[in-house]
Amino acid sequence: MVTALMASDKGETGQTMFDPDRQTLVVGLGNTGLSCVRFLASKGVPVAIVDSRDNPPKLEILREELPDVAVFVGGFSEEAFASAEQLIVSPGVSLKESAIQMASGRGLSVMGDIELFAYYAKAPVIAITGTNGKSTVTSLVGLMVEQSGKEVRVGGNIGKPALELLEENNEPDFYVLELSSFQLETTHSLNATVATVLNIAPDHMDRYDSIQDYIVTKQHVYNGDGVMVINRDDVAVVALTNANRNTVRFGLDEPVAGEFGLRNVEDQIWLALGDDNLINTNELKICGKHNFANALAALAISHSIGCSKNAMLDVLHRFTGLPHRMQWVVRKNNVVWFNDSKGTNPGATVAALNGTNEKVVLIAGGDGKDADFTPLREAVTGHCRAVVLIGRDAPQIEKILSGLITMVNADDMKDAVHKASELAQSGDVVLLSPACASFDMFTDYQARGNAFINAVQELPQ
Repeated sequence: MVTALMASDKGETGQTMFDPDRQTLVVGLGNTGLSCVRFLASKGVPVAIVDSRDNPPKLEILREELPDVAVFVGGFSEEAFASAEQLIVSPGVSLKESAIQMASGRGLSVMGDIELFAYYAKAPVIAITGTNGKSTVTSLVGLMVEQSGKEVRVGGNIGKPALELLEENNEPDFYVLELSSFQLETTHSLNATVATVLNIAPDHMDRYDSIQDYIVTKQHVYNGDGVMVINRDDVAVVALTNANRNTVRFGLDEPVAGEFGLRNVEDQIWLALGDDNLINTNELKICGKHNFANALAALAISHSIGCSKNAMLDVLHRFTGLPHRMQWVVRKNNVVWFNDSKGTNPGATVAALNGTNEKVVLIAGGDGKDADFTPLREAVTGHCRAVVLIGRDAPQIEKILSGLITMVNADDMKDAVHKASELAQSGDVVLLSPACASFDMFTDYQARGNAFINAVQELPQ
């Protein structure tokens, strides 16, 4: 079990497990793994790297930049682990791998790049996790801090790997990190100035033994003594609250003093802090209640570190959203097309559907990651005109929605777009929000979103 490994690895509370004098083995050579090797080599830390793949994507770059670093590929060989004194595991590698379990069993520290970051970073850290909305909130907070006149560096699970944000003898005013559950599995000593779990819904159930295992992993973002930002609408998140900590809450109901929420003023919905109505949602360029929640979370976080009200609202006025996250693509034949390729789990797709007022033709399917698609039933019946299914796990979604809605299957994204255009009526929305990962058909969700955009642009007016 993942949590058991983490518990055995953790030392005294608040103390990092990283030791710069120990022989370090980085496990996994992707973007994060490469950033770890580069960083450790620059610090003179003895380092090697191992990857189970024969030709991992960053192999040539590593060999060109750091030819003296020992590289083991084609499996997690005993030779690679034999001389290691501590492991830094990339987020894409499961801690259930037998080689990692065996290393932990013989007393080796097991950590990730965020633990390494926590050892070296000196400036305050804002840490953001959750099943959905992480990237939007992280981007908003970074912009709000910057607009308030502070130097900020944003990265982690978005943009630059966290270690690439560190510069010798040059610290910003704040780091803003998006953190995935995979990164939090191997993070023990990060003490964020402000931290949040935005929401919790089943995700990555192919990697976790249970939803509780997943929740415990997310909870690690709250380690330390900083401000806890809590989504009061999410029962699982509320259960993580520590009564002894400074807490700021947000939610979609009307807020009490000191909390963020929504207020109806003459049939207009406002983002509010207590009695202070901050901004009319009609002035936002991002739509849907899930994005209102994202905006409230960003306000709560930024307010907690002293960002000015004018700066925060200026950012909200200008922010148009992120690519592949409810991204407006085009209006053709009075049908609006939205790209939400980042909707890689059922909870994200439910949120996207609940944020629309028009009838929707939904394009969904892909690699379901052993998710339960049942939550789609209510949202689909409430918002959709039809569903177009693609990808490996389309039959699972079709089974869940059987008898509820018109469904058609498509061979690929271009076919899905054409079939969606035939099903859509004037005034409808066509929404790509797959509720699945992309790896059965595409290299990543960006490639999937781009394929959707290209196919939509080829449609005749």
